[in-house]
Amino acid sequence: MGFDFFSWVIVPLLIFIARVMDVSLGTLRFIFLSKGYRKLAPLLGFLEVLIWVIAVREVLLNLRNIACFLAYGAGFAAGNYVGMWLEEKLSIGTVLLRVVMRNSYAAFTEFMKENNYGYTLVDGEGTVERVKILFSVLKRKNLNHVLATLSRANPRAFYTIETIRSVGEGIFPSGEDGVFSRLFRKHRKSK
Repeated sequence: MGFDFFSWVIVPLLIFIARVMDVSLGTLRFIFLSKGYRKLAPLLGFLEVLIWVIAVREVLLNLRNIACFLAYGAGFAAGNYVGMWLEEKLSIGTVLLRVVMRNSYAAFTEFMKENNYGYTLVDGEGTVERVKILFSVLKRKNLNHVLATLSRANPRAFYTIETIRSVGEGIFPSGEDGVFSRLFRKHRKSK
């Protein structure tokens, strides 16, 4: 009796792919839910569990095949990575950028005005000297553009970034609605 290619290669490969898919969907589901996309999260949850059941079924049908167990575990690990990668590429959500600058803030604030990025600039007192503190609420997809300009305009600026769940109002560049915002409007609590 020869090597059973289907049982030892194809089935584990299918289990691996299924796990990558279901774990990636689970990661995205959690992210969408935490960002307020309540209509999309149940759909992703349905697909996630459906794929998971298929993967578990195949593992249980092949209990004597160690390759299936290894594929299941490897698919879980790879699915976490793929889910985080997808979330980063989608750049969903809003962030708060907080920048502390000791000097040379004019070029950066001019860039913010020119690109219609809203900001608030306040005076602050640092340990050593007076500082300017800039607060800006940005779409996450614009963050790299803003940080690249900040590093050129004020390379010694200290900054922090925080994820924001929702924003009431603000100044954002026009045409900022992304595909997920248009298709699955975020659930907003009435005031």
